[in-house]
Amino acid sequence: MKFMKRAIQFTIQKGKAFGLALVVYLVTYVLAEAQDGNAGINEATMRVRSYFTTGTNLMYAIGAVLGLVGAVKVYQKWNSGDPDTGKVAAAWFGSCVFLVIVATVLRSFFGI
Repeated sequence: MKFMKRAIQFTIQKGKAFGLALVVYLVTYVLAEAQDGNAGINEATMRVRSYFTTGTNLMYAIGAVLGLVGAVKVYQKWNSGDPDTGKVAAAWFGSCVFLVIVATVLRSFFGI
């Protein structure tokens, strides 16, 4: 019985030593691999700026597609003689203008 107890204690101590060694190794590894925070922030800023230009171009493209769809809808309403054609035209035109203005204002606001 004493032998089993001693073996269990030895195993627990061995596990604690291994755990401590693992923690020391991981902390050392993390500190050795740590880089300058400014370099990471500058890299992230550069990537977001490149995505932002693509995003604003996408907003312009969506505005163009909305304009085409809106033109077809207004044309259909006009040909059918609906009295609210002007209202629908204003709504479609307003949504297209809104997308273009938002894309332009965001670009100029953030200086990109």
